[in-house]
Amino acid sequence: MSKNGSQSKTKMKRKEYEKELRKLQVQLCHLQEWVRQEKLRVIILFEGRDAAGKGGTIKALTEKVSPRVFRVVALPTPSDRQKTQLFLQRYIEQFPAGGEIVIFDRSWYNRAGVEYVMGFCSPADHKRFLELCPQVEKFAVDGGIILIKLWLEVGMEEQEARFNARIEDPLRQWKLSPMDTESFGRWYDYSRARDMMLEATDTKHAPWRLIRSDDKRKARLNVISHIINTIPYKKIARDQVKLPKRSHKGRYDDQASLRGMKFVEERY
Repeated sequence: MSKNGSQSKTKMKRKEYEKELRKLQVQLCHLQEWVRQEKLRVIILFEGRDAAGKGGTIKALTEKVSPRVFRVVALPTPSDRQKTQLFLQRYIEQFPAGGEIVIFDRSWYNRAGVEYVMGFCSPADHKRFLELCPQVEKFAVDGGIILIKLWLEVGMEEQEARFNARIEDPLRQWKLSPMDTESFGRWYDYSRARDMMLEATDTKHAPWRLIRSDDKRKARLNVISHIINTIPYKKIARDQVKLPKRSHKGRYDDQASLRGMKFVEERY
């Protein structure tokens, strides 16, 4: 990554990516034990344009760790009841307890992005959110929560390529919603919304960190590395696990009792 945040055009090879990812995932497992022991509370926000790679990055981040520690939150459209609540209320309900890392796959910043651009909130609601959001985040940080805010920035051409790939691939078509296709034509509206959001909410207590994501593999590694370096941790020594001897008391042919039961057809 260069000083201005531009990413090398040379795509990372899969073999190199998998090698580096494994190293980082080992560190994440050590981090996980530290968070659990010290009862830390961590929030990681993933924001960015559609098709910026948030889902794949979260998957790489959580693939080898416990879902009891790394909890992913992807809230659906608010219910009629939730629409009458304070805007941040349903997000605050998901905040971590001691020993948890909560990952928001999109967050309260929906109000600064899709809701604002698509007209789902009024300009007054948008303005009020940008004014109050830093205060709420300071309240959380002052209360001991470690808050990491990440914005994945994908280029215009790469986004279009990813949308087209989703259209052609039946395994990816579920990723392409009507909202995604509508947002595709509003690139600069989203850019301006992003700029306003960053200007208002990039604070000393809760700074934004941007990641170029045209190369998905590099982006995933850079994100995980940043998270590991942001949360100070120590490697916890663990006792060597030894399996006990199996007891043969009451031994019998436990496979014979399964004869006649219906198993799934072995097609592979």
